[in-house]
Formats: sequence, structure tokens, C-alpha cells
Amino acid sequence: MELEFDVVDLGEADHPIEGEEAPDFVRPLVNDEYWEDVALSELTAEGPVLLVFYPMDGDFPATYIWNELRDRGLEETADVTVVGLSISSPYEHTTFIDERGMDYRLFSDPQNGVAEAYGIVNDLDGMAGISEPRPAVFLLDSDRTIRYAWVARQWPDFPDYDELEARLADR
Repeated sequence: MELEFDVVDLGEADHPIEGEEAPDFVRPLVNDEYWEDVALSELTAEGPVLLVFYPMDGDFPATYIWNELRDRGLEETADVTVVGLSISSPYEHTTFIDERGMDYRLFSDPQNGVAEAYGIVNDLDGMAGISEPRPAVFLLDSDRTIRYAWVARQWPDFPDYDELEARLADR
């Protein structure tokens, strides 16, 4: 089968691994109505968090990732708070949430600093100084200890959602 896009090797990432503490950050957290600056540690203090990094709103990996997570209903079945993070602006997030019919909140990080702190920056070919996070998923417990980590090694690449569900069930 001939793909309409090139598969790109992203190489190794220097990301935090299971058992390590996830870097904390404060960014605008957006829902379908408003946004406010929120620290990741505020969310984890309330319980487990699934932090989902994705490239940007509207591209096909984002659409696929969020449709899959929405359809699996992880927040209801696994008692976990699911939040996303991309380089998209709060305005773009609001539109994306509305268009996808999502109940999830999304962190806005246009400068891609959080991806840099997590070691998962993807420099975009042919676009000097422009980067986005590579797709990644981190399951964090209440003290931000990473219980599960998956990071894309090629573009496009997607988490093994069945494995993710199994890890959520094992906690």
C-alpha cells in the first residue's frame, strides 16, 4: 500500500521514564468555555493523570489520538484525569474541543517548552525554529511519579491503546 505521506524516523528521545518524577509546569489549561493557568501538580494532587502530548490541533494524528481516547472513555472506566498538551493556542484548543465533542482539557504550550522539559521535541523539517511535541503519553500518580511512558519513535506513530488500558487497570 502506498501512503500519501512519508513515515519519518524521529530517533531516540531523552524523556523521563517509569519510576521517575515528571517535570511540573504551569500553562493555560483550556476547556470548551475558558482557560486558566494551571500547574500539572495541581491536577495530580487530585489523583492519577494521563498526560497526552500531541503535535497540534487539526492534524490527523491529533484527530486520531483524541477520537480514540474519547471513544474508549478512559476517565470513566479507569478513574484517571486525561489532559492533553500541544503547541496550539487556547483559541485553537477551544475550537478543537468543540469540533471533536471532547470533555477533555488541553494545555496550550505554543513555545513548546514543556516538550523540551520532557525531552520529546520534534523539530519540523524545513521550518527553522519551529517545533512541536512528538506524540507521547505519560501516566502519572499523585506525586507525579511516572507509572507508564510511551513516546513516538516515528511520525506518524500512535500509542498501543490496549496496552495503555491494561496499564490503567493494573494500578
